[in-house]
Amino acid sequence: MTDLKRLIWDVPDFPKPGILFRDISPLLRSHFAETVEAVEGLFSAAEWNEVDAVAGIESRGFILAAAMAVRRGKGFVPIRKQGKLPPPVVDVPYALEYGTGVLEMQRGEGRLLIVDDVLATGGTLGASATLARIAGYDVAGLGVLIDLKLIHDFAWEGMGARAVIEYG
Repeated sequence: MTDLKRLIWDVPDFPKPGILFRDISPLLRSHFAETVEAVEGLFSAAEWNEVDAVAGIESRGFILAAAMAVRRGKGFVPIRKQGKLPPPVVDVPYALEYGTGVLEMQRGEGRLLIVDDVLATGGTLGASATLARIAGYDVAGLGVLIDLKLIHDFAWEGMGARAVIEYG
């Protein structure tokens, strides 16, 4: 397997001064299939057999989750920023590395994996898991491409996030 970490660009002071942004665009451009396969591989065959869908967090989480859902013959569920989905939706406010926001999703049911590109402070991933539960889903697993390790051992209700690449 290619060293995927070396293909991620560091962009200082983006989107705000003091933030070091990890840009996965070069990685996706040159090693998309390998990246999707690596995130997919965070979950066992038994886990894949027990889930109905993969939820992706806006926006880069969509890329990974949708590709994984297609590869595994599962549904895709979007978790979006406020005002991007038609009603009815459920919502949850959250804190992120450089601000606050509101996430929304439509109600549903079944077991899902939640996928995002980066775990920074855990606000977005934790809020997404809470939102999924409120919306009627059973959260079966949490996966990210990159864990920045800005917090020690992130867990949502005792469930940790699995990561392909770790910093820190």
